[in-house]
Amino acid sequence: MRSEVVVNRVPNEWLLYCRAGFEPDLAAEVTQRASEIGEFGQVVMAETNSGFIRWQSHDFQPANNIHRELPLRSLVFARQSLVAFEPLALSREDRISPIANLVKESGWNFESIWHETPDTNDGKALGRLAKSLSRPLESALKRGGGLRRKAGGRRLHLFWLAGDSIQVGISFPGNRSDHPGGILRLRHPADAPSRSTLKLEEAWHTFVPREAWEARLHDGMQAVDLGAAPGGWTYQLVRRGMFVYAIDNGPMSPGLMATGQVEHLREDGFVWEPPYRLDWLVCDIVDKPMRVIDMVERWLIKRWCREAIFNLKLPMKKRWDEVRRCLIRLENALKAAGVSASIACRHLYHDREEVTVHVRLDG
Repeated sequence: MRSEVVVNRVPNEWLLYCRAGFEPDLAAEVTQRASEIGEFGQVVMAETNSGFIRWQSHDFQPANNIHRELPLRSLVFARQSLVAFEPLALSREDRISPIANLVKESGWNFESIWHETPDTNDGKALGRLAKSLSRPLESALKRGGGLRRKAGGRRLHLFWLAGDSIQVGISFPGNRSDHPGGILRLRHPADAPSRSTLKLEEAWHTFVPREAWEARLHDGMQAVDLGAAPGGWTYQLVRRGMFVYAIDNGPMSPGLMATGQVEHLREDGFVWEPPYRLDWLVCDIVDKPMRVIDMVERWLIKRWCREAIFNLKLPMKKRWDEVRRCLIRLENALKAAGVSASIACRHLYHDREEVTVHVRLDG
């Protein structure tokens, strides 16, 4: 993958990482969102299976404003969000000087440097090259005044596109992923009944601030897992000390049942009603997205739970259109019912052909 030489020294690109194969969906999302807030520009790169897209502002204006107005937490399909320069062509004889010169001319300063590659097989092959250049590049940037001990938490991202092509970007605290490549990698518990357990764990890390875990994910809480079998998500609830209604006609893990924290009811998750208000609703049922929205909407309007995390299985095409349709429907239904809530949706690393939605009722 080759790219053009930088001809201007203005960071007029918004660089976004995503799961390979979802570039058209992220491009559709940012195009619509940018239009809604009056930001003028266009997606100039969204090659399928590349693992990233590039949005470029018109008239070489800096991309800082759209980066700020559409923060990472508000985007569904993006893993990372950077203000960036156009791709920089490098000489294989001297890869350090062009990067150091660009950073010096930009006037940027930062506290750390991250070398990153697209989350693809080709991208991973560049990791060794990036590692070999890490120390000499760090020295060069220190000499140039870019790398400092205190620089407001800003981070320089060197996104390797090829051995002779790189994109230089910067991120800011509070509007970025603090995981390399925007990927939160979790270890699969050996005793969990299925790998789907990591979806709920990642969702908690994404939607619930760590300092709030003690108050919102604690012993003695009451939860329901709709479509629970064999218990991947129930496992996470039990591990947090919660008591769980596991609703599914299929069998549950004997190990989970032995904890005494799970009541397994062989019923239809779409029609089951709780005996009292619960703290958490979680759901990973494989069904049409709007049918899941219908079900969750009923739970939230009736205030049968305080918080909910659920997955929406996506179609193969026009995923952003379907996600947007579902979220607008849910938001409008809650508003019409006088229910105040915060809604967030992300395509998590442990998701595949689905997105994860979190809803928290106010009050």
